[in-house]
Amino acid sequence: MLPLPFLDRVKYIVERQFVKGALFQLLVVGIGIGLISLIGGLLVWPGSASFDNLGDAIWWAFLRLTDPGYLGDDEGGWRRLVSTVLTVTGYVVFMGTLVAILTRSLIARMTDLERGLTPVTLRHHVVVLGWNSRTVPLIQELLASTGRVRRFLAKHAARRLRLVILSEEVSAEQVLSLRNEREIGRKARDIVLRSGSPLQPEALHRVACLSAAAVIVPSEGTYNPDSVVSSDVETVKALLSMASQAQYLHQPLPYVVAEIEDLRKQAVAERAYPGPLEVISSDAIISRLLVQTLLHPGLSEVCNELLTARHGNDIYVRSGDIAEGDTLAELARSCPDAIVLGLLQPRGDGWDVRLNAPSSTCIRDEDRLIILARDYSDTEPQRDKQGQRVVSLAPIERSAASDLPALQSGPEHRLLVLGWNQRVPALLAELARYPEHRFHADLVSIVAPATRETAIRQYLGEDSVVTHRQIEADFAVEEVLRRLSPADYDSILLLSSDRLGSGEEADARTMMGYLQLQEVLADAANPPQVILELSDPDNETLLVTNQSETLVSPMILSHVLAQVALRREVRVVLDELFTPGGAEIMFRPPSDYALPPRPDFTVVERLAGAHGETALGVLRARPDADGAMLELNPERGAALALQPGDLIVVLGRT
Repeated sequence: MLPLPFLDRVKYIVERQFVKGALFQLLVVGIGIGLISLIGGLLVWPGSASFDNLGDAIWWAFLRLTDPGYLGDDEGGWRRLVSTVLTVTGYVVFMGTLVAILTRSLIARMTDLERGLTPVTLRHHVVVLGWNSRTVPLIQELLASTGRVRRFLAKHAARRLRLVILSEEVSAEQVLSLRNEREIGRKARDIVLRSGSPLQPEALHRVACLSAAAVIVPSEGTYNPDSVVSSDVETVKALLSMASQAQYLHQPLPYVVAEIEDLRKQAVAERAYPGPLEVISSDAIISRLLVQTLLHPGLSEVCNELLTARHGNDIYVRSGDIAEGDTLAELARSCPDAIVLGLLQPRGDGWDVRLNAPSSTCIRDEDRLIILARDYSDTEPQRDKQGQRVVSLAPIERSAASDLPALQSGPEHRLLVLGWNQRVPALLAELARYPEHRFHADLVSIVAPATRETAIRQYLGEDSVVTHRQIEADFAVEEVLRRLSPADYDSILLLSSDRLGSGEEADARTMMGYLQLQEVLADAANPPQVILELSDPDNETLLVTNQSETLVSPMILSHVLAQVALRREVRVVLDELFTPGGAEIMFRPPSDYALPPRPDFTVVERLAGAHGETALGVLRARPDADGAMLELNPERGAALALQPGDLIVVLGRT
């Protein structure tokens, strides 16, 4: 090995000092200034009578190096030459290098502060681990749930809701996007951004996870076929890191709401985190809603009102102490702007969900009430100035069991699925949970059939009762769609791809296929039901502008995550509503209840209760002036003005 030349060694030493930071860089520059001053002093000191010693000559050189104003005081050709060289060198070394180091150090420090690398000092806040398509809708949901937030803050003795978001890279663009959202606006100042990955224990410490009132772990929602690390793997790793941190610091574990994509990973997630945990399977939730919409055409209108931040009604869970000792009928009489759906009763470590419970059911303090209302305040029984209960509605008696048959489409279903994402196997598995229905699905995608079939078999096994056929084709081409004969199917699903770069690209392709499908079905005498699944929350406006049934997955999942974070019992209510068996939202023709002419909603409630069901509202056959077809929880005294084709929305049983 050849020895390094002297200059290379010097350069290497200088380089090693420069990489140590601004302090060492300033030290190197200071040494350089000292050497230049020494050399300048040595050049002018010999033979000069104006310097008493070498120190004075070095000081003279240092002054010329740092301040060009001394240049006019020198006399003699040699001294002026040296002074000029020192002055020019000072511009480069002293001013240029020094200012560059200080500026660069200041910019780096400001960048670090903007990135949010400092640990927060909050307690009883809400942490969101990850910035993705779920994050902004999730924050909107949390900030919009004012009543739930007040109860949440009171429970944790906090004055206001503080949100901390952990993002891979924090940027000014994220802050601007929060401020520009109509539902967030100035509330963005209560949102703290921190940089880091949920996979890093120090990043979890940075957002003070162990001091949080609730931690929400949304899934990335993207699919990379070349990666062995899925979103579920990252979620489980984050849960393990939080559990390990709490054990090391001897702190209690916070309440966590974790989203996973594959329902089969739920047991793994629960095993990874021994603290209070609710696991939300995104694939399962969206698949359930899609299947329920297949069975009850028009149900997407109900889902979009109950499970998104759009204005309208929501499902609230209240403690039983607001009506302890009363019956459900007595509670309903004092809540004129709400509909009492049932209650939750403790059973072991969980809850017994009793939707459509008999109206004579007595409410206990340990129970939880399930109420449909527009606002949290509407779920509170009305009281006068003396605190006495105000009864403003006539009693409605609901029998113990429904005596009307459940209304579902089918039982034969020919289903055309246009597009492919990792949710399709879960969709087929959900179809298989309805043995009284027979589904045949044709799966159309440009993804290789062998790849799709492998994913389905890994999820369902070899004995699936749902028959399906793989078709390799591009549904965005009109001629391809025509060859598929879509008019021969009962229902058509257009799924948003998770293999494209963004939700905008995936939805653009889905909408292109939808427009082509409209063209193909223009002359169909009995067109099939069309359901769109979109993946970009910015496409919310398509919920009211297109003529199909539309579900925007991130908006629904964000709503579920936010509501479960604020009220844990909401999850079991949604599981009961949108899974086979038990209570189910369905539609009935007015003739099933033998309604009188021009009935109001009170009459509909009374007749539905006599059949063991709960009336929720009306689904119009034609949209109103605002484009709305659904009217949930209407004013009780106003006439419904039912038209031919209108349906009654009820909570029945299957």
